[in-house]
Amino acid sequence: MTSSPAPPPVPSGATGGSGSPGDRGPLRRLRARGRDETHRAASPLELFFDLCFVVAVAQAGTELVHSVAGGHAGEGILDYAMVFFALWWAWMNFTWFASAYDNDDVLYRVVTLVQIAGVLVLAAGVSRAFEEHEFLVVWLGYLIMRLAMVAQWLRAARTAEGPERTTALRYAGGVLACQVGWLGLLFLPEGARPWWFLAMALLEMCVPPLAEKGHPTSWHPRHIAERYGLFTIIVLGETIAAATVAVKSGIDENDALGELLPIAAGGLLIIFAAWWVYFVVPIHGHLRSNRQAFLWGYGHYLVFASAAAIGAGLEVAVEQTVGEAHISTLAASAAVTLPTALYLLTLWALHSRHFKAGIAQQLVLPSTALLVICCTFLGDWAVFAAGVVCALSVVAGETLAARPVRSPIAPAGPTAGQHWAP
Repeated sequence: MTSSPAPPPVPSGATGGSGSPGDRGPLRRLRARGRDETHRAASPLELFFDLCFVVAVAQAGTELVHSVAGGHAGEGILDYAMVFFALWWAWMNFTWFASAYDNDDVLYRVVTLVQIAGVLVLAAGVSRAFEEHEFLVVWLGYLIMRLAMVAQWLRAARTAEGPERTTALRYAGGVLACQVGWLGLLFLPEGARPWWFLAMALLEMCVPPLAEKGHPTSWHPRHIAERYGLFTIIVLGETIAAATVAVKSGIDENDALGELLPIAAGGLLIIFAAWWVYFVVPIHGHLRSNRQAFLWGYGHYLVFASAAAIGAGLEVAVEQTVGEAHISTLAASAAVTLPTALYLLTLWALHSRHFKAGIAQQLVLPSTALLVICCTFLGDWAVFAAGVVCALSVVAGETLAARPVRSPIAPAGPTAGQHWAP
């Protein structure tokens, strides 16, 4: 990862996104926005972009449910990891580009809508990717999204000069080269595809640090933190929706209210705790350089994927309880507890540990993850027990945060006095 310092702020009045009234025509120069912009917030287009992406996330989650419930957990998890990477990577690339260059003119909006069309095409191919290991439609959807991203970078390069232009051209070239490499998923033998996917994923993740070597883009820390937080909320919302539909179907079709109540209550506690531990930390103060921001941003692959997988796991637990999934209670419980533990551990590594004071606070989330895994072996009460453990971790974190500490580990940024737990 590059650890290049942040570029000097671009004056807000000179940016394409917040220029003077005379610079508000349908087509404007795509200039870098300034990091000194105040009240920078996600745009309605970005929110629409996120909602459309969640359609594909829901499709991937549904197919993961079918695979796990059908006794093909290993194969389903692998397919899920591959499809989710395509979704997450395209979303992340757009998010960071928009943070630096969004000028909200007509052409920018149209190209972004093309990217949305691409993710819908990708979503249409998710079922075939899982069931037949046929990735043509997924690749086509990804192609549409990535070509639109290349067009955005080339447009930025046309306006930029010097090192900034070099950065934009490196991005465009790197994205195109990787897109050609993804053709391997269409032509290689099925057994070689996971290894090819791993190699290509690593190459994709090398593009941003290489492109920004010497001249980082002017992404906005508060805007980036907000965008990731909003997508986390949307994914958690999709998780609640999927679990609710599963419980409703189980009650309507099997009259199993008593058996499903512990799963519903435990799942709700898990998701509430997942929201709480994410948003208790003012993370934007930690995003001070490309190195810190890239590691944080890349780590969210596990945050988003595990959050969505919790919903899939709750659906599996419901199907197993009503007799529609031919797997053991232990396997169904693990479908919930393992992604929950992964979410907690990843969030601690990315978010919380930077704002902890003392060993007791540092141990809250890792200990919670371990206890959640132990809940897997509690039979029909596993999900409920995991939910109670997650809720208690929030209580423990809040209690520890309220206690005075003699030598606190001050978090980075201007928000050091804010809440630190759990």
